[in-house]
Amino acid sequence: MMEENIPDTEEETPACVLIFNANDASGAGGLAADTLSIASVGAHPMGVVTACYFRDTAETVGQHSLDDEAVAEQARQVLEDVPVHVIKIGFAGSPENLSAIAEICADYADLPVVAYMPGLSWWDEEPMEDYLDAFRGLVLPQATVLVGEHHQLWRWLLPDWSAAKPPTARDIARAAGEAGTPYTLVTGLPGPSEQHVENQLASPQGVLVSVSFERFEGVFVGAGETLSAALAGLLALGTDLEAAVSEALGYLDQTLAHGFRPGMGHVLPD
Repeated sequence: MMEENIPDTEEETPACVLIFNANDASGAGGLAADTLSIASVGAHPMGVVTACYFRDTAETVGQHSLDDEAVAEQARQVLEDVPVHVIKIGFAGSPENLSAIAEICADYADLPVVAYMPGLSWWDEEPMEDYLDAFRGLVLPQATVLVGEHHQLWRWLLPDWSAAKPPTARDIARAAGEAGTPYTLVTGLPGPSEQHVENQLASPQGVLVSVSFERFEGVFVGAGETLSAALAGLLALGTDLEAAVSEALGYLDQTLAHGFRPGMGHVLPD
């Protein structure tokens, strides 16, 4: 019988990312997108299932969240066994699950936390508002960097914005900073021309990284998951935040350039 060559030192073991996210059977987003992206940048993904999306590649029609005790038990079993380098939070399914996740993040306060806010326009208004309130009050104080699309973050964090021009990445970062998050990565900002979009990492003090993309034809699903997961993986590998953001955005650009349409809906990053 052949002996297996099993690594027995931390140096030979990939950096590990603990993921909280919903299962997406289409593979467009959720844990599937997180797993693919984190593995692609060279880290090891460990997925905690928080909920199940009911969706295909065209639309989300609903979700079913797991019990918060089940979510917490999944995570704590792994955390007591494996050295984790970064925590990545996606869709948690319920305010109760967000509370459980925030408690775990507080218990492991030395770990960087990448928090991604997906689009939730498919959800009924009341549960969506309860979820957003819980995310702001519970998760943002624990997050190292918040990732989200410009319009989504604007409507959530700056609902009373009345200026003629839309808020900048720094404006959004200030709002996130008031809730406790030091850095915000804002995607889909107006670019230098109609053919481009801007993506910026900002703190309340100013913009730290700015990367422009040429607009792609077609509608993509899963881009935000891909970006935030790649960022979490790169941070786990020890890359500093600004370099990790630049590299993750470059990675996203390539996945969109090679996107594919597996079904009758939208394009998925490859």
